[in-house]
Amino acid sequence: MTTKTLAAVWRGGGNISMQLVPVPPLGRGEVLVRVRLATVCGSDRHTVSGRRTQPCPSILGHEAVGEIVSLGEGDPGAVDGRPLRVGQRVIWSVTLACGACDRCRAGVTAKCRTVRKAGHEALDSGWALSGGYAQHAVLPKGLPIAIVADDLPDAVAAPAACATATVMAVTERAGAMAGRRVVVVGAGMLGLSAVAAAAWAGAASVLAVDPVPARRQFAQRFGATSVEPSIPENADCDVLLEFSGSSAALGAGIRALDVQGVAVLAGSVAPDTPISVDPESVVRRQLCIAGVHNYEPRHLTAALDFLRQTGERFPWPQLVARPHRLDDIATLLMASGGTVPRYSIAP
Repeated sequence: MTTKTLAAVWRGGGNISMQLVPVPPLGRGEVLVRVRLATVCGSDRHTVSGRRTQPCPSILGHEAVGEIVSLGEGDPGAVDGRPLRVGQRVIWSVTLACGACDRCRAGVTAKCRTVRKAGHEALDSGWALSGGYAQHAVLPKGLPIAIVADDLPDAVAAPAACATATVMAVTERAGAMAGRRVVVVGAGMLGLSAVAAAAWAGAASVLAVDPVPARRQFAQRFGATSVEPSIPENADCDVLLEFSGSSAALGAGIRALDVQGVAVLAGSVAPDTPISVDPESVVRRQLCIAGVHNYEPRHLTAALDFLRQTGERFPWPQLVARPHRLDDIATLLMASGGTVPRYSIAP
């Protein structure tokens, strides 16, 4: 039984130290995984840069794929009802909900009133090994877990735990996209996944908007019918999917919505300037503006299914860089954007 594991402990700013962290005995329904690959999500980069707050010290990382090495009593199972067993590759949810509050009972577990989050818990919280930037992670009882199929590479599966699952929640909220004109603002990991999802769903057109040329080139490989550095003045769309966090781009996108257009915002998770929305225009155009933050357990399996179904059409492995060592994580978190949307480490 593993008694200690090596972890990258975040201590504020860019200060990350490598240290051995005790692995607690597993309680009923808990799972211990060996982290095979963890990808670097933008929200962790926001944490180390000071754009978002979270408990400190802690172990960051919430996009990961791991291999089960031990199971607690109680026969913990996956979200699709299949039993878990030692040796399986799995991904797990960002959010651990209480399951009992009014929001959980209403099916909005991502906004549980006492939610805990993988890769966001303090080192002294009782869930020290919550993050993926470690050799092992503990998955508490009730944390949604999804089994990864043998034919899905680690580099494709790991982002499903955050980016792809979030996109599944966003596209579900947007509704049917077949035959509709879709604009995706922001062509990072989430935006590219959304471009692919819209194309796969049969959208009449998919415009990907991003000021970075390399990202626009990626968007063309993932199903965009056109790309632009910003939303053209004369653009019209039926569905707007926002992943950039740019208030200016969001404002232009809402102005581009046609009658009964739907806007789903997911990228505005860090401070930016407010935008003005004309309520008369919303009423007369019969617009729907919604927000999505995190996702529900069903979106984990939906993400894995989507990646498998589209594997021959879209080059998913190209979105994740070759893995670095665990002790390179501080450099990766502080680095400027690379040539691919996701850095990765193999602890």
